Amino acid sequence: MGNRGMEDLIPLINKLQDAFSSIGQSCNLDLPQIAVVGGQSAGKSSVLENFVGRDFLPRGSGIVTRRPLILQLVNSKAEYAEFLHCKGRKFVDFDEVRMEIEAETDRLTGSNKGISPVPINLRVYSPNVLNLTLIDLPGMTKVPVGDQPVDIEHQIREMLMQFITKESCLILAVTPANTDLANSDALKIAKEVDPQGLRTIGVITKLDLMDEGTDARDILENKLLPLRRGYIGVVNRSQKDIDGKKDIRVALAAERKFFLSHPAYRHIAERMGTPHLQKTLNQQLTNHIRDTLPGLRSKLQSQLLSLEKEVEEYKNFRPDDPTRKTKALLQMVQQFGVDFEKCIEGSGDQVDTSNLSGGAKINRIFHERFPFELVKMEFDEKELRKEISYAIKNIHGVRTGLFTPDLAFEAIVKKQIIKLKEPCLKCIDLVIQELINTVRQCTNKLDSYPRLREETERIVTTYVRERDSKTKDQVLLLIDIELSYINTNHEDFIGFANAQQRTAANATKKRVMPNQVIRRGWLTINISIMKGGSKDYWFVLTAESLSWYKDEEEKEKKYMLPLDNLKLRDVEKGFMSSKHVFAIFNTEQRNVYKDLRQIELACDTQEDVDSWKASFLRAGVYPEKDQTENEDTITPPDTVSMDPQLERQVETIRNLVDSYIGIVNKSIRDLMPKTIMHLMINSAKDFIHSELLAYLYSAGDQGSLMEESAEQAQRRDEMLRMYHALKEALVIIGDISTTTISTPVPPPVDDTWMAKEPSPPASRPASATAPPPTRPPAARGPNPGPAPPRNPSPAFGGPPVPSRPGPPPGQTAYPGDPNSASVPLIPSRPARVPPALPPGIPRRPPQVPSRPNHW
Repeated sequence: MGNRGMEDLIPLINKLQDAFSSIGQSCNLDLPQIAVVGGQSAGKSSVLENFVGRDFLPRGSGIVTRRPLILQLVNSKAEYAEFLHCKGRKFVDFDEVRMEIEAETDRLTGSNKGISPVPINLRVYSPNVLNLTLIDLPGMTKVPVGDQPVDIEHQIREMLMQFITKESCLILAVTPANTDLANSDALKIAKEVDPQGLRTIGVITKLDLMDEGTDARDILENKLLPLRRGYIGVVNRSQKDIDGKKDIRVALAAERKFFLSHPAYRHIAERMGTPHLQKTLNQQLTNHIRDTLPGLRSKLQSQLLSLEKEVEEYKNFRPDDPTRKTKALLQMVQQFGVDFEKCIEGSGDQVDTSNLSGGAKINRIFHERFPFELVKMEFDEKELRKEISYAIKNIHGVRTGLFTPDLAFEAIVKKQIIKLKEPCLKCIDLVIQELINTVRQCTNKLDSYPRLREETERIVTTYVRERDSKTKDQVLLLIDIELSYINTNHEDFIGFANAQQRTAANATKKRVMPNQVIRRGWLTINISIMKGGSKDYWFVLTAESLSWYKDEEEKEKKYMLPLDNLKLRDVEKGFMSSKHVFAIFNTEQRNVYKDLRQIELACDTQEDVDSWKASFLRAGVYPEKDQTENEDTITPPDTVSMDPQLERQVETIRNLVDSYIGIVNKSIRDLMPKTIMHLMINSAKDFIHSELLAYLYSAGDQGSLMEESAEQAQRRDEMLRMYHALKEALVIIGDISTTTISTPVPPPVDDTWMAKEPSPPASRPASATAPPPTRPPAARGPNPGPAPPRNPSPAFGGPPVPSRPGPPPGQTAYPGDPNSASVPLIPSRPARVPPALPPGIPRRPPQVPSRPNHW
């Protein structure tokens, strides 16, 4: 059947798919396979056993097949079986194969009728089989049994659909002959995925168990409920035969004898039985491979090209070669340094569009998170004025001061500068964490050598930790330098004269222009469902107000909220919410929006919340202070009202402090990134490029450092095996002739019955295509009498049996049969039915022409 090259291709593709599966990839080849579908106990597993000629599948009543079994049959001189989950073990005893299937099934599904969609892969080598790939699927059921879930019918259906929806999958719709074909679940599900009937073959089992006096002749001749590819009948062993260990070869001989001796089937015996079914399936498989050869070749070539570069370094690979280990170590360390620098400095090639790199995150810490921490620690106005008044009074002592003391200014300024230490140290900790994450990310490429990755990560992380303490010491030194000398001659400092001239209104004036937009963006207003539910709006924050609009076009304003007397408050995230929330409220207990005392605003990430809080701080909206009051916070009566002279002095120092702290903050914001970059990040890059290799050499033996992981060795072997398999497949495809013997697809039939609801059960002989009532339905005997002509189904294309009556004159010998041209007609046959017969018999003509319409 066909040429030898085509027969050799199927086993090679099986090996190819195993090679891809073993390394966790999918070759996406459109491999042909045959799925066996049908109801429980329809005889699906028995058909597969007949193909192999061995008892190897679990048997019994109820649901026996509880996991898909992918059965690959390979023609070979030796006879044995292999499981994909037991690589290297050959099963010669097929009873052990059955026990292994049962054990593997119970391992996932339990022992009480549960099912699982995870397939079992079994490959059988035998001289008695043709190359095929079949899938034994669980039988369709309605009622759950044992541990089966209540939706067992839906689960089995979904499992079947995973296989039979593929265009490369041939469907064997198995139906027992002792049930009504119109109620066949197998035919119904096959019609859903293959409405044209191009890949569905009907299989009728249990023909020997039909009631006496009935037969399935009309079905097998494709007259009752016709299929495009027709039906094939098989006779399996009974349960008694199985229990009695009846040999399958004896059973196949009995099947052959059954069809030859049965009066209703002997004229089509050559197109019935397991051998014919196996031959038909092999032919269909061969046809599919022939049709898909061009696409298969291009896929193999693209797979080969994708492997070329990676395989090149493996071709002459020797694991114990010391020169290879030295070269690999140098390359790995160099690549690690390049990757680390790209992550920090940025790069135009291979840009990650899904996550921020280490450098981008550190930049965000420098210019968003650190300024936010500085703004967050800004002083409270009332608290600052109280401290200034205390300082002035304590400096004057018992005397009444006539001038504003500069010592009060220095004391308040130094106290504020000391507060900068905490956000600066926190900034360094955040940068350290991002650097360590970047190191770990860059060492992912060293997975092939686990010891090298571990040592590299340890050495670089230790170095970064060492630089951490030095960087913190330097930053604290910067703050101590600021404390050591208060430079009141700084060009940006306002001085005492300008400070006294500022009015109270100017002193409390915000440091941004009133109409300057500080931030724009989307926020969600959390409102209860009773009041309309949460909605997204486009917010615009300025120095004086917070407005929100319907969308970013800013045409339809929903509300504008003045920022006077507003403060921020943290809100815990809801149990079912994925958003992060903060709130705005009025310190004078007034409603903020409609009848709400506070507005809850939600963002997608905590980083967005922190960024919005920083923007509100710039606009003068500060966080709520903790309500941990003690006796020291009680305002003394003498600070409630101050004399005008003290009030002027406090205002002057307040303005001076504000000006000088602005200068210090500006300087710290500028120097912090520079210090961290110089002492930590640039130093780490230099260490990796110049000293890492020396540390690795001193850390241990080079041989142990460059020892491959077991996964890498296995991956290399699988890669080389797959590469050679791809090359061999392309060579074989190049030698294959595309003139393989094949059978054209049969013409369409009238299969509208499958689109309708199942008809009420009816006796098989009493069908629409049955003989006239003049012949009793059960009278199937050796002498057919004046029965109408019976033509073999065109789906099989077999030669006619000379003993059967021929077709009427005026009709082609076998309509739609591709072999009809080669079938000789017997000259004496047309004379049996004269042309004037239809007018003479008024009831017969509508019956005779109606039959070819189903072909």
